[in-house]
Amino acid sequence: MANSQFTCSVVVKPLAEHTDTQAQQYAFSYTVTIRNTGDVTAQLIARHWVITDANEQREEVRGLAVVGHQPVLKPGESFEYTSWTRLATPQGTMRGSFACMTEDAVPFEAPVPEFSLALASSLH
Repeated sequence: MANSQFTCSVVVKPLAEHTDTQAQQYAFSYTVTIRNTGDVTAQLIARHWVITDANEQREEVRGLAVVGHQPVLKPGESFEYTSWTRLATPQGTMRGSFACMTEDAVPFEAPVPEFSLALASSLH
């Protein structure tokens, strides 16, 4: 039986040039690497993110593609993209998933485990 699986990893960086502490706007970039760790070719179709700040304010983002792309990944291939988000607090979390489809039109989800968004200065 075919194994369809995408594995995701994330690297976060604070965006000082887009952060305004007076206005309580804290910006972070995140670089996501999506690797096809299955044994069938598949395509990333859509994304769903849940972004939560330190005050438990939650925002959900859904949409087709990632940065305008719906990459088709053969087994062993990967795709990397960078995007960004803004919080009202200097720390928060993000988690999500990608909706994917094998070349045989079998849908599957690729989860993105929760990761931290935090300014180093806010961690005591």
